[in-house]
Amino acid sequence: MNYDAVIIGGGACGLMCAVQAGYLGKRTLVLEKNNQVGAKILISGGGRCNYTNLYTEPKNFISANQHFAKSALSQWTVDDSVSFFETYGITGQEKTLGQLFPTSNKAKDIVNIFTDLCEQLDQTISLDSDVKSVKQIESGFGITFEKNGKIQTVSAKSIVMASGGLPIAKMGATDFALKVAQNFGLKIEKTAPALVPLTVTGKEEAFFAGLSGNAIFSNVILPHISFEENILFTHWGLSGPAILQISSYWKPGDSIVIDLLPQQNIVDLIEEERSINGKKQLSTFLSNFYTRKFVDAIADFIPTPKNLASLSKDDFTTIENFIHHFKVKPAGDKGYDKAEVMRGGVSTDELSSKTLEAKKVPGLFFGGECVDVTGWLGGYNFQWAWASGFVIAQNI
Repeated sequence: MNYDAVIIGGGACGLMCAVQAGYLGKRTLVLEKNNQVGAKILISGGGRCNYTNLYTEPKNFISANQHFAKSALSQWTVDDSVSFFETYGITGQEKTLGQLFPTSNKAKDIVNIFTDLCEQLDQTISLDSDVKSVKQIESGFGITFEKNGKIQTVSAKSIVMASGGLPIAKMGATDFALKVAQNFGLKIEKTAPALVPLTVTGKEEAFFAGLSGNAIFSNVILPHISFEENILFTHWGLSGPAILQISSYWKPGDSIVIDLLPQQNIVDLIEEERSINGKKQLSTFLSNFYTRKFVDAIADFIPTPKNLASLSKDDFTTIENFIHHFKVKPAGDKGYDKAEVMRGGVSTDELSSKTLEAKKVPGLFFGGECVDVTGWLGGYNFQWAWASGFVIAQNI
């Protein structure tokens, strides 16, 4: 059977594209490699699905072309996402920093909307379908895929690559979209894990491992960007929201600076306290801000046994540098298995920002994570997926 479009990938972008195409009276076939659609939707936000962010702006995305995402994000806005899900019974509750979750806290409710709508709108979803090749033919594209051990072929005038990126291979993630792009002569921006924990090795490894499980509200800083949220010490390095955010900008060899008390000045606080009680030990004072385990661990770096009145000018400098300028040089990251998304992908130079169609290959579209548009942590990548799926559906 011929379709208006074959969509490769039944994730956020692919499902939105199928539904929006259905509204326009277009027939699509969604080919999903897994035995269910929406695998990453289902695990996102701890199974709760942070499905958009109320404060989405183009600045929340990383791309070789910072302006590329503007068109799609203006065609399908956050308000559009909120209204779409409300129409089908999902109201949102705002958590930290504009993150919107379903009030039910169930990611499966998001997926169910799309599967129900695909059925109502006569959009076909084919599970356990492993696409082997995409080729241009006279009528558009020929797609070969394997299902239940049998090779099948289908044709369509348009093909939508919505098969995601490289993170979480055990969930079926592959570089198939990138290979298709390369086969058609399209440029790829260098890929790397993003929103990923960072590792620490060598002489500092024991310090971080000893603090595993300790979370501290911090400002994590690179020269041109910083994020103020929790960091989490782990037995292999650092994680937590602020670390995941900065990891999308971090490159091997870079050092990051962490302000462990970003909204106050430790020197001013100590000065104030010692005017009241100079006999108080520094370690006791610091326990107002950090766990006892953390205070004990930093005794090798700052004079925690001293009382406040006996702290010297050099001591204050040492304390300020440690608390407000804690420097870490990560050895690497935890890789695609622990990354939430992929940085890089199909070059935006190759695509129309208005339609997401390949400039060199009419009828070939790329959306979602496989494109060189990477959102921050907190629902931004879902907003990009919904927006790109909507835009593509208008143009297939």
